[in-house]
Amino acid sequence: MNDVGRRPAAACPGLAARDSLYTPAHVVELDLAVPGELRSPGGAAAGAPGGRVLALVRLHGHPLGMVSVPGAPGDTAGLYRALADAAHRQLAATDAREAPGPGSGPPVRAPGRSTGPAVSVIVATHNRPVMLRQCLDALLRSQHSSYEIVVVDNAPRDDAAERLVRAHYPSRVRYVREPKAGLARAHNRGLTTARGRICAFTDDDTLADPGWLAALERAFDDGADPGGPAVGCVTGLILPAELETPAQSALEGHGGFAKGFAPRSWSSAEPPADPLFPFTAGRFGSGANMAFRTDVLRGLGGFDPSTGTGTPAYGGDDLLAFFLVLAAGHRIVYRPDALIWHRHRRDLDAVPAQAFGYGAGFGAFLAAAIRHRPAALPALLRRLPGGIRYAAARTRSRPATPGRWPDRLALLELRGLLYGPVGYLRSVYDTRRSRSVT
Repeated sequence: MNDVGRRPAAACPGLAARDSLYTPAHVVELDLAVPGELRSPGGAAAGAPGGRVLALVRLHGHPLGMVSVPGAPGDTAGLYRALADAAHRQLAATDAREAPGPGSGPPVRAPGRSTGPAVSVIVATHNRPVMLRQCLDALLRSQHSSYEIVVVDNAPRDDAAERLVRAHYPSRVRYVREPKAGLARAHNRGLTTARGRICAFTDDDTLADPGWLAALERAFDDGADPGGPAVGCVTGLILPAELETPAQSALEGHGGFAKGFAPRSWSSAEPPADPLFPFTAGRFGSGANMAFRTDVLRGLGGFDPSTGTGTPAYGGDDLLAFFLVLAAGHRIVYRPDALIWHRHRRDLDAVPAQAFGYGAGFGAFLAAAIRHRPAALPALLRRLPGGIRYAAARTRSRPATPGRWPDRLALLELRGLLYGPVGYLRSVYDTRRSRSVT
């Protein structure tokens, strides 16, 4: 999540009151096929932390789910056994799941494919050189054999990111600058320089799993149904890299990015039961972990510069891109093997700001979708009542958890939703004015 232009908001008293009661969670991962080994988000070896431990459980690399147990400092073997036992109880990690599934190996390249990089990774950054370095170090641990990294420095206040890239990654990372603020503009700047047949996007506050790029490319190659729409976009699993503060827990509990551990796909030719499809684009994935066929994204004109963090619209750039991919007749697939770890903001002020931003981004997306596809308006109006009832039923059925946002934040999200179309129109005006000036 890029924070360009994010407005400050007052901390939520409900969360502040729970601050002293919150127990931090240490995040690790383990593979049931690799006994005794624990790793930190991003792939580095990890020891055994004390206190509450939240673990991603894998089997031959494939994510199965999350489990939590108490840990004792330094007892790596004991912690691994406790986590493995919890996985077998809670995740049905049986022998039937121990064989790697089809398509689990490295991507198979078609004969005659370009000798350039298969994947271009575009990382938007804004005044966070420490996080950017950690993000790049994780990306450079990738198991993929053919990729490039492009850092897009969006409206920087200084040259810290440029100095970092040129000093520490001179031959491995390309640096470009986008002087106008806005995440969509930054992504479009990266898209113009990309040389891969696939463009993968993530942010500077993420840590990529070593198998992320390989899983994305596999999904493009084998994700479409035979004879069905070709895959135009792939999204993946996003998990919290840390849950050390009440704010991080709250963000994950209600506004987390995870879309589950089961592969899925969507196309307009085979619409799902969701009554608001394809306007529920947030179900398809999130901008911190998305990839497109480069020719498809360029054919759509890239991202709408009037959407995204850093504009009055607050967001919606990723949702609009998903919507337009479907509207163009392509398929979107979601693969949990394509894993990104996200470092949620730690301060309580981030929570209400994020609540408002989620609503505003979705409202801006709906306005932008109608602007780009006016013929879709009647379908949206027909589906809106059923979609509201569907969303309300899902909210009522959601189990109560310590991470649930209080009602006050739900109201902030609703306020954001109502503001979103106005923010988008303001952003369209600003974009047109800046073009006329230049």
